[in-house]
Amino acid sequence: MYCIVDVETTGGVKGPARLTEIAMYRHDGRQVVDEFHSLLNPQCEIPPFIQGLTGISPAMVAHAPLFADVADDILRITQDAVFVAHNVSFDFNFVRKELNWLGHDFLRRTLCTVRTSRKLIPGYPSYSLGRLCQSLNIPLNGRHRAQGDAAATVLLFEMLLQRDHNGLIPKP
Repeated sequence: MYCIVDVETTGGVKGPARLTEIAMYRHDGRQVVDEFHSLLNPQCEIPPFIQGLTGISPAMVAHAPLFADVADDILRITQDAVFVAHNVSFDFNFVRKELNWLGHDFLRRTLCTVRTSRKLIPGYPSYSLGRLCQSLNIPLNGRHRAQGDAAATVLLFEMLLQRDHNGLIPKP
């Protein structure tokens, strides 16, 4: 199993920054079999730059669940799955940080679609999610929102699976 993930945050991984949104698609190697999405109340300020980038405002998350309220869903959907994301270290380390704050050890194998794309579909001028999706004609609706970015990453991941003739991507 794979779990394709995207998060939106109040800042960088280090320090007190928190998640404001998470989207996860559990994938069996052929299709999405489960999904989870939620805005999250970070219980801290969302910087104006981040609000402008994501469109996530304090009003949107004021009554959203806390990370602690959705932690069990996150643990369940990622259980026994490879954690897949575009620039996986950012998304994985944020989820792990939030879970560690709640006393959970979060250990998952990871796969980065940036690195995998560079190996399986070389030669593109940019491997940012937006530019790569544009180059590959992958629809990307809701850029810089977790659900839109994760859904596009699912399509990219499926393309990578089809092109992986040498077993670069671990099989479920």
